[in-house]
Amino acid sequence: MSFSDLFDSGFKKRNQDHFAAIVRVAMDDGVISEEEQAFLDRLARNLDISESEYKEILKDYATHPISPPMLYNRRLERLYDLSRMVYVDHIKGDHEEVVLRKIAVGLGFSPENVKYVVDKALTLVSNGVDIDTFIEEIKMMNR
Repeated sequence: MSFSDLFDSGFKKRNQDHFAAIVRVAMDDGVISEEEQAFLDRLARNLDISESEYKEILKDYATHPISPPMLYNRRLERLYDLSRMVYVDHIKGDHEEVVLRKIAVGLGFSPENVKYVVDKALTLVSNGVDIDTFIEEIKMMNR
């Protein structure tokens, strides 16, 4: 196995784990709505998740670990994706938000301020901000 194969497989695994975390949020209410399905389909394409991997992840999403990225911007990107899934579900304030907080802690956000970070993330997403604005606003909040 070459070095590039090792890098590619590690990158692929992280993408699969990230996708599984988002599926976990989507499945929190037991169903995937049409909006969620469309979001998952787009995200799977962006993360280079094959159709067979997609189906396998849907079956066993809970077995994938939440793998926190080393870079803070990557953590924010994942939080953005997860927040968008919660927003698509229109369940802000319910159990799905609690799941999002747990996943955010798993991504490396501090348990002491995760509620504020998640609340801000959901507010930004509900206001329709793009990912760059999202990252900038969350970073400003933590200064």
